[in-house]
Amino acid sequence: MTAANSPPRFAFLLNRAQKVLQRWIETRPEAWDGISSAQVGLLFFLASRQEPATVGAIAKGLQVAPAAVTNLSKRMQAAGLIARVDDAADGRVTCVRLTAQGQDASRQAHAVLQALNARLTAGFTPDELAVVARWLAQVAALERDLPGE
Repeated sequence: MTAANSPPRFAFLLNRAQKVLQRWIETRPEAWDGISSAQVGLLFFLASRQEPATVGAIAKGLQVAPAAVTNLSKRMQAAGLIARVDDAADGRVTCVRLTAQGQDASRQAHAVLQALNARLTAGFTPDELAVVARWLAQVAALERDLPGE
């Protein structure tokens, strides 16, 4: 095969795209005033729920170690973005919930990411976007083949 008709290097392109997106996100101080992209992930996770979440549930949802959530949540609590509360069903268990400041930060970040998604999808048909979404889901499904999964 020649370079002109060789298949796309999907793994390379996906890795490069992820790095560009990460840099794009990190250079939007209007969206992340005082918060990191990791904190945004936790904000979005909590905003998607109707009730507080345990560290274990957050770790599972974000696919990170519970210790990472504990450290992240301590910084976010100090910043006033989240609060620790006793679990309604078991007072021995501590949960995490968004504060009003955390809800505001989540909404602001969500608006920036909606604009990014609009920019990324501009010029594509719904059918084309469905193929991209299906392909990305297939990539994500590789996780099942990882050791310990």
